[in-house]
Amino acid sequence: MFSSKSVKIPEKLIKVSKIFSDNGFKSYLVGGAVRDMLMGKTCHDYDIATNATPEQVMKIFRNVVPTGIAHGTVTIHIFGLELETTTFRTETDYSDGRHPDKVKYAETIEEDLSRRDFTMNAIAAELSTGKITDPFDGQKDIQRKIIRTVGDPFERFSEDGLRPVRAIRFSGQLGFEIEEKTFDAISQEKILKKVEGISTERFRDEFCKILKTEKPSVGLKLLEQTGMLKIFIPQFSVCRNCLQQDERGFHEFDVADHILYACDGCPKENLTVRLAAFYHDIGKPESKTIEIVNGKERIHFHGHEQISAEKAKASMASLKFSNDEIRKVSHLVKEHMFHYESSWTDSAVRRFIIRVGAENLDNLFLLRLADIYGMHRVPLQQNSPSWNLLVELKKRIEKLMAENSALSLKDLKVNGKDLMSEGLPSGKIMGKILNELFETVTDSPEMNDKEKLIGLAKKLFSEKYSV
Repeated sequence: MFSSKSVKIPEKLIKVSKIFSDNGFKSYLVGGAVRDMLMGKTCHDYDIATNATPEQVMKIFRNVVPTGIAHGTVTIHIFGLELETTTFRTETDYSDGRHPDKVKYAETIEEDLSRRDFTMNAIAAELSTGKITDPFDGQKDIQRKIIRTVGDPFERFSEDGLRPVRAIRFSGQLGFEIEEKTFDAISQEKILKKVEGISTERFRDEFCKILKTEKPSVGLKLLEQTGMLKIFIPQFSVCRNCLQQDERGFHEFDVADHILYACDGCPKENLTVRLAAFYHDIGKPESKTIEIVNGKERIHFHGHEQISAEKAKASMASLKFSNDEIRKVSHLVKEHMFHYESSWTDSAVRRFIIRVGAENLDNLFLLRLADIYGMHRVPLQQNSPSWNLLVELKKRIEKLMAENSALSLKDLKVNGKDLMSEGLPSGKIMGKILNELFETVTDSPEMNDKEKLIGLAKKLFSEKYSV
């Protein structure tokens, strides 16, 4: 598996290599694709390094996009692939902590590999034969499951403030340990200053990739330990050592660890729920109170869901998430403390659906399961009281939705035009009357009849709104 002399190159890439060689140029597969091949993983993205300049690449291939031509990079579109292609290069001076001030084309693939971040990513495979070039023993580090910089870690991280974040993301994604000197360099003040200088969008993207790993608590704890999390999500730091364990035994961990383990309890592919899990209790420290019951402390966090929702909005806005994602996540956070009981009437269940939104129910239930998982790092047991209540609520929701209950104004059998045709005025009064009709139908579904609603609307207008 490791210390391979070559990897198997896909046929389409071999065809690409022939185009390069026919025009007198060398080409190599580099970066994550080679690493993943050596680990026996399936590759989907391919990066190419070549001694051809961007201008030469654009001449020998028909469909080329100059995606980063200032840094020697273009993207070739061929055979259904998008191949990011970069000329062999060395780099000097990174005054912005991310991009090199000077890019100098290199003569050999070995020189090019010397500028890369980690040894596991500094391996090249000849595009025509798959022959491996590994000048920094990257294969050995892959075998040992070690993340180590190419050369001095302080120097590598000083060049590019995103590299420390990537080290942590790779650790979470691959299950690799960060080599001691490499990890120590990340927490140094000068390196954290470099990290602070990267764009919030770049951190956000890495943060989301960490959230989507098999066990996000691993990467998130490393972000916290190194001080990077405090730079970009300062709201989280007060959750550490905010204790919540009392005689009731609901919680085993402090708020910070509970949040991180709740992230582990979410479906890997559902970023919205994992984001909601990360933010769901972030307002607890601000709402914490202690009550003495029978001589023992009882800890409460009344209203923390509202505070957490506001903190989620502020944090996600600073990280430049889309307004739609902010709305979805903060809404889940706000609603995560629902307490269903079998005594709820059908009207109460309908109001729950209306408040949460039918489109958010599945994610809210997933968040509830993640919240429970984060209490003791144990999934909710089937046929337990909490499990049975969730199942019961789901069944009641499905039943009511199958009955086509009115769950929004658009489900009413009348609309504004219908009422205007009956002589009712448009504007604010119309809106108030429609809302009252909706309230009536929520409590009494049998009232969702056009004639009944028109009659009720006229009565409401004459008794409450006519001058």
